[in-house]
Amino acid sequence: MLSTKKATFWLFFVVERVLTAQIPLSPDYHQVDPLQWDLDEPPAVNATGNLVFETANSLLQHWPSTRYRIGHTIVPGIVPVGTILYHGTITGPHMPTALDWVAVEPEHSMIFCNGTVETGYWHATFSVTRPMKVLYFDGNSAAKVSEGTMDTQDLVAWSEMKPEWFENELQRIQDLCKWGLQNGVDGFVSEIMICNFTSHMELISFSNVESLRLGDDNPADLPNDPNTIFEMMHSASWRENYPGETRIILDYSGLISFYDNDLVPSLVPRHVGVERWDHRVAGISPEDIERVKDRLAQVLKQPPVTASGIDWKTVLRFVVDRYASRLDMMQYLMNITLDDTPVLLDRARKVQRQLRTILAPYIILGTPPSRGSVEVNATNSWAAPVFQGCATTHTSTIGTRGILTPSERLLLQAVQETTREICRVTTRIWASGFIAGIDPLYPPDQDLDADHIRTLMGEWKEDIARLMSWLDWNVWVKCRPACGVEEMCYFPTWPFQGWDSASKLWLDLNEGDWKRPQPKCIRRLEPYGF
Repeated sequence: MLSTKKATFWLFFVVERVLTAQIPLSPDYHQVDPLQWDLDEPPAVNATGNLVFETANSLLQHWPSTRYRIGHTIVPGIVPVGTILYHGTITGPHMPTALDWVAVEPEHSMIFCNGTVETGYWHATFSVTRPMKVLYFDGNSAAKVSEGTMDTQDLVAWSEMKPEWFENELQRIQDLCKWGLQNGVDGFVSEIMICNFTSHMELISFSNVESLRLGDDNPADLPNDPNTIFEMMHSASWRENYPGETRIILDYSGLISFYDNDLVPSLVPRHVGVERWDHRVAGISPEDIERVKDRLAQVLKQPPVTASGIDWKTVLRFVVDRYASRLDMMQYLMNITLDDTPVLLDRARKVQRQLRTILAPYIILGTPPSRGSVEVNATNSWAAPVFQGCATTHTSTIGTRGILTPSERLLLQAVQETTREICRVTTRIWASGFIAGIDPLYPPDQDLDADHIRTLMGEWKEDIARLMSWLDWNVWVKCRPACGVEEMCYFPTWPFQGWDSASKLWLDLNEGDWKRPQPKCIRRLEPYGF
């Protein structure tokens, strides 16, 4: 048994350790260099962190890939064991033996089946038996148009852009698979190009099914049933937004981005000041092409253990989840006539509450100074610790979790640049609202100056609009007002970019609608149309 003296010592030791463990740990936000966290310093004009962020956050999602057709990202991935794939034969009742295409939905594969109303047609269903290594091209990379949708495939297959070959799909799959064989790649994802049908899949069924054509004996044509064509597009909409296509698992630690200024410096001047609709990979220098292909070869050879283990898909999505709806709400609150003073003040307070909610975890006790001292501090440098805390909390330890791959360092930089700008703008607006007496937790000593609030709200509206335009998150792009029960929200896309008099399908588009597509409500039931 312990002596009383020893027992007292151990009791004191244990209590001391418990109390020490309960001391709140707060980041040292007050030791901040205001020059490093300047609320008035926007991103550099050639910064591409926002573009890397949103393209990486949009991978395998149909909506953003349709909006921005020209892809700028290549990522290795795996089609897992047990995945069901479909193939509509174009040569009659014969199994493909080597190179061909499969789809992840039967609605897609069935429209390519060859047959007539009398004979029916043949449709195969497969199951993946071994993990299938694939290379994914983002954007609308299955669209056979000459406008750049296949730029990144051209680069891999031929080390140059060949837009005139946009319909030469047989040569494309042959040369991609030849390159893939040398680099351990089994297939390519736009649709899924399969390089060997016998190595990673087994046949589940090979069925002679009824034709989808309405009395059309020409097997070269697509089905002329409007419902069949529409339902193919409808099935694609199931993977419209996050999490996107979950039957393909991407390895973000091997991501290659043509917005990586260090990897492809020749594209930097082609992006600065150019709307994203008009960004092209074409124009990349031969030196950068070789650098990209060398990086790709390294990525495909590296074992998975070299990655940090960070779930980048979740890291990216967390940022969007945290800020997207609140930024959207603030933009809505500011969309008012500034002459209505009571409404103006009410909306200003509501905006300030949204900002405080965003920044609350980083407003350390004692951060907001007395207003008397703030009035002479035009730089708002007192709010720099809030800016820093907001911008660094979620990435400050990522670099300490082992060695990051070059792709992971690029993703980390993208998250840092994106959160920094979100936090800079929101902290800046919140600080100006605090000074003006709008913050409900710090009521003003006198009546608010309506003219000053009106000016602030005008500035805030521009700041939020500029931030949301810079972020350009696809989560904000939707049909407004929302579509009805018998409708779906749709982006004009290939191959349905024009009116088809045979199928009586809608799309009466002008050139602007095609080049800069905007969401539209279309009917899900006959008669199909806008």
